[in-house]
Amino acid sequence: MTAPTFTNDAIVFGILMVSLGFVFYTENLKTGFWSKFYKIVPGLFMAYFIPAIFTTFGLISPEWKTTNAFGEIVAVKSQLYYVSSRFLLPAALVLMTLSIDLKAIFNLGPKALIMFFTGTLGIIIGGPLAILLIAVFSPETVGAEGFDAVWRGLSTLAGSWIGGGANQTAMFEIYQYNPSKYGGMVIVDIVVANVWMAILLIGIGKKDKINKWLKADTSAIEKLKEKVIDFTQKVKKNPSLADIMIMLAIGFGTVGFGHFSSKYLSLFFTEIVASMESQTWRNIFSFLGSSFFWLISVSTIIAIILSNTKAKNYEGAGASKLGSVFIYILVATIGMKMDLNQALENPGLIAVGFVWMGIHAGLLIFVAKMIRAPYFFLAVGSQANVGGAASAPIVAQAFHPSLASVGVLLAVFGYAIGTVGAILCTILMELSAPI
Repeated sequence: MTAPTFTNDAIVFGILMVSLGFVFYTENLKTGFWSKFYKIVPGLFMAYFIPAIFTTFGLISPEWKTTNAFGEIVAVKSQLYYVSSRFLLPAALVLMTLSIDLKAIFNLGPKALIMFFTGTLGIIIGGPLAILLIAVFSPETVGAEGFDAVWRGLSTLAGSWIGGGANQTAMFEIYQYNPSKYGGMVIVDIVVANVWMAILLIGIGKKDKINKWLKADTSAIEKLKEKVIDFTQKVKKNPSLADIMIMLAIGFGTVGFGHFSSKYLSLFFTEIVASMESQTWRNIFSFLGSSFFWLISVSTIIAIILSNTKAKNYEGAGASKLGSVFIYILVATIGMKMDLNQALENPGLIAVGFVWMGIHAGLLIFVAKMIRAPYFFLAVGSQANVGGAASAPIVAQAFHPSLASVGVLLAVFGYAIGTVGAILCTILMELSAPI
């Protein structure tokens, strides 16, 4: 938590943009080392990994501690991830959803949902199995009693990895884990979830080989991509300044309305949830009080409506490409949150997290092999659980911008079942914890 070399967000943003520029420049070189390198490692992974290296070496940081004018130690946070996730992400979703074809998405079939629920099941059973396995070698790592009990802390990971931040907070409130130890769980969440996302991104670069091994039928996905490409070619034009400004107006106008409405919707549903007599029901529906949930939901709904108007034609002017710019900036700010040194701070808990995620991944691979699901469904189904609405569209659009909406829809669904799934997982973890 010591202050990094660069604490000014303007400077840090410049560093992130230069790193993105470096990735795109080297990725487009047709010969030499970089040409061979990017055949193995996808550019999206590098856009994520380079900022993580900067953070690991202390050049930049998502947060740190400093001393204020009164001599008090206070925490300081970079606002870059907040701005990217609250402004650029919803704008990107709007711009990339303008060309959406809901009928074609529904024609993808049930495999997307099957893989999503497989990912959810992997998290639910992965937690207790991880506790049982680690307890064999180090029972103290997953032990403790009362409010220090590790299973209570792991309940917050279950909430985060099935739903999102709102579900994680709900689990923290339900099981009352010792607040002074909660930071350790946050580190596990950041390290394990980000490493898993990095693995998924690397896999995208090898998706053809993976799909061949899975014997997957990718025809529906390819058909959707071709349909969007054909439409884009049909309406393609050189974007004028007016086109760019109108696309920005559509994107950020929708984001503005999303922020406006999410404030009132979250307050409205918070009151409704608070009025429920059953504490259990209040916990289950606590995600409805999340303004971020409503921001993403409202923005996506408006984008789907706009996709049935002439606004859809702005895909020909590069709407999804502009949205992809915002997504890459978001990826860089997510990478900035990854400090590889943190993996050494509590190796026991980190091991629990990796075993847990390994079970989640193993189950996904097994089911994908059984039903011949494409790697796209495996990656997005996993990230819709583990990463939520901030990460699932990133993985989905890496396959093709037209597929970003699939990630959003699944991630929003994850919010709805996150707390219920996490409670079930926690019950099993409590039973599995050493006495």
